[in-house]
Amino acid sequence: MKDQVKADARAEFGAARIARTEALVVAAARELFLEHGYAATALTQVARRAGVAPRTVYVRFGTKAALFRRVIDEALVGDAEPIEVAHRPRAQDAMTAGTLRERLDALVDVTAGIADRAGALLEVAAQAEGAEPEIAEAAQSGRRETALLCKEFWSRAAEDGLLESTVDIEQLAVTTDALLCADTMVHLRRANGWSAAEYGPWLREALRTLLHPRTS
Repeated sequence: MKDQVKADARAEFGAARIARTEALVVAAARELFLEHGYAATALTQVARRAGVAPRTVYVRFGTKAALFRRVIDEALVGDAEPIEVAHRPRAQDAMTAGTLRERLDALVDVTAGIADRAGALLEVAAQAEGAEPEIAEAAQSGRRETALLCKEFWSRAAEDGLLESTVDIEQLAVTTDALLCADTMVHLRRANGWSAAEYGPWLREALRTLLHPRTS
């Protein structure tokens, strides 16, 4: 019994140490990707910034693309917990709140939060897509997920009786996808210099004006 307790303690200590090391590497990688871009950032630089051996970075993450995806994934949700954005409380509010206005507000909060945490990194990802197939596929997968989320948002609103029967759900879904997708965030950052502080209110107003009837 004592041996098992010791083994469990060692395993827990080892897992905590790995988590701390990965957190250091991810933080260093985020800084360097934002400072120098994707192409100009090397894993050896990340290791040096994180204060770990280069081999540690390769063992824990394998490739620069895999490390970059980890950086993006954590920025999207705001932490290292393995819980996708769609399963976070505010995202659930967007699907279940009692009024359409509340659902739209929750959807904006989720999207503006992503813009705040990951907007600059999404610009780096857009630059890397052409040269890195793994990142390009991840970006395309994200586009598909966003489109599906938008369709689910309006479909559930209709099922819950929050929309007029004459509303074109498909059109709403496509338009909403265009408004809140990562590509639009990147475009608005590049074209207008917008941060989440400008993007959030614009998105809120744009979504509310999609429907002429009352949204509450």
